[in-house]
Amino acid sequence: MTKTLVAIASALLLSGAAAVAAEWPDFKSLDTDGSGKISRVEWEKSVGKLKLDPAPVFSAMDTDDNNGIDEDEWAAAEKTTKAYSARCREASASWCKDAK
Repeated sequence: MTKTLVAIASALLLSGAAAVAAEWPDFKSLDTDGSGKISRVEWEKSVGKLKLDPAPVFSAMDTDDNNGIDEDEWAAAEKTTKAYSARCREASASWCKDAK
């Protein structure tokens, strides 16, 4: 779990932008083959259509390194992204493009 939080937060911070938490997609909409995991191929086909800025990095979400994101990993990534966005809106630091 800690690896997930650190990896996603790092990816977001390095991008210099806040994620758009309100647009987080439903897991099942990305799991197009119904396998219970979002494969790297499914992610790469869908990521460009998502309204996440920036979109999380696949390898940061795939915490067990099995080349698939399960529902628990997806939920953890969503939670981290939304928490980051909330903190970003409250920040006054220059790293947050949406800072006041």
